[in-house]
Amino acid sequence: MKHLIYLTFAIFVVLVSDSHARDVERPQPEIATGTQTLSVRTEEKAMVVTAHPLATYAAQSILQKGGSAADAAIAAQLVLGLVEPQSSGLGGGAFALYRNAEDGHLTSYDARETAPMEITSELFLRSNGKPLGFYDGAIGGRSVGTPGTPALLKTLHEKHGKLEWEELFEPAIKLARRGFEISPRLAKMADEAFEDLGASKNTLEYFFPYGNNIQAGEELKNKSYQRTLENLQDEGIEAFYQGAIAKDIVRAVRRTKNPGFLSLKDLESYKVIEREPVCGGYRGYRICSMGEPSSGGLTLLQILALLERFDLSQGATSRNIHLITEASRLAFADRNYYMADSDHVKTPGTKLIDTEYLQDRAKLIDSKKRLPEVLHGKPPEWEEERGEGENPDVPGTSHIVVVDENGNMITMTTTIETAFGSRVMTNGFLLNNELTDFSFIPEDEEGRPIANAPAPGKRPRSSMAPTIVYTPEGEPYLLIGSAGGSYIIGYVASRIIAMLDWDYSLEEAIKMPNFIGTDKSIYLEKDLKNLSGSLKRLGHTVEVTDLNSGLTAIEIKEAKLKGVADPRREGIARGY
Repeated sequence: MKHLIYLTFAIFVVLVSDSHARDVERPQPEIATGTQTLSVRTEEKAMVVTAHPLATYAAQSILQKGGSAADAAIAAQLVLGLVEPQSSGLGGGAFALYRNAEDGHLTSYDARETAPMEITSELFLRSNGKPLGFYDGAIGGRSVGTPGTPALLKTLHEKHGKLEWEELFEPAIKLARRGFEISPRLAKMADEAFEDLGASKNTLEYFFPYGNNIQAGEELKNKSYQRTLENLQDEGIEAFYQGAIAKDIVRAVRRTKNPGFLSLKDLESYKVIEREPVCGGYRGYRICSMGEPSSGGLTLLQILALLERFDLSQGATSRNIHLITEASRLAFADRNYYMADSDHVKTPGTKLIDTEYLQDRAKLIDSKKRLPEVLHGKPPEWEEERGEGENPDVPGTSHIVVVDENGNMITMTTTIETAFGSRVMTNGFLLNNELTDFSFIPEDEEGRPIANAPAPGKRPRSSMAPTIVYTPEGEPYLLIGSAGGSYIIGYVASRIIAMLDWDYSLEEAIKMPNFIGTDKSIYLEKDLKNLSGSLKRLGHTVEVTDLNSGLTAIEIKEAKLKGVADPRREGIARGY
């Protein structure tokens, strides 16, 4: 009853005790790993892995009906927006790589949120010219960009779908209407975010009905989300970007705490952009990921290329973690200086993964000590001066991987930015706070422009890294991605290294202890704390902490599909 003060805000009951049989299978534990559970599945025809069991079951049911990988991903995303609303949903954005089985063509789709046309580069500056604190800018309407996820779902269906659009909505609609079991993760995160969730009356009423925080194991209905899904089911995404839902979104953004600038014109003009993936080599394999405005692909490829000259075969030793950290520091120096929305600002793009450039950068790495200072490099033919930008890139994301029985594949990272996004809720879904992925300052102290500064219509830089790894023979071998903000890049890179350098199985790679190397510190999960001393002797600051990755992955090997979900979250793998 600690939240009873908000009793007057509650206008409807969302907790139910319905015990009827479900159309969606309930989750079952699989392989225990300490206090956590690792979901591993091996199948022959099709596979899906998501961050929540109910989303996985929904996608599996679509695959079993003959749906494509795109169809399954759509159904999974619609369920994730209901059962994992703190991480992704209709109010956010996404990046996806889709491989067409017929011709092997790989396409990447940019459904990143866009900045409202009314903003300026001073969006996150106070009247005195100083930047806002992160959460001063993040909570409320100011941080909300034009959502891209609904448009991506339409694009995926139009280009790659097999089943009828309406059919893909049924699993999520049924769960929203009948109720779903609240997971421990959702209940815990809602309780921890209690104060901030009060930014929106709708948010507070949903997550704290009658002044009580939602409880794990209880059931939750979302009739508003049900109605939204039914509108999209009947009318297409036009019902989201135009009409009543669009007006509600704009009203919620402009009439809430810390009001923002989103307009009906911003919603009506939103477009998904089809881009070329960025690709590079590592140990004879080909790695393809997402290009700008995500920094995920280029930074991942830089890290791997910088490590190519080193023998990493001894596993997660202090030496190898040191080397991976130094490569990451070099890559992130380039990321922070150069990478941004290349449709709005000039960037070096794939020149950042030029072979000769990275060979020279790799020579800076000393295997016996930490570099005292890491600066950005100068890629080929680059002359412009920039300011160095950095943003917190706080985690609040989910990842989906699917292979259908025809061999079509999708790896898709989807987000509303921080947990619970802007904390503003309308029509049963939360709105993103994605604009906080811009640099809060538009130029440095010397007046040099920062590449990732806010601008009208611009897409903020991301770290999302949906990735496909190909064998030396050119066959798809691994689909992978993760949640985790800027740590996404390190989570994905370390798993590729674990499988290609350390000969780990997929399940060993996913469940292994996390380590993340940044310019400030090396962060280790507790199972690696014995390496702290040797890493400190190499010159690093070391912190032992929880690193809550959200990896999902599928390995394609010897005509088998193996799916694995990160034991640090709730996801499972399923197929047939």
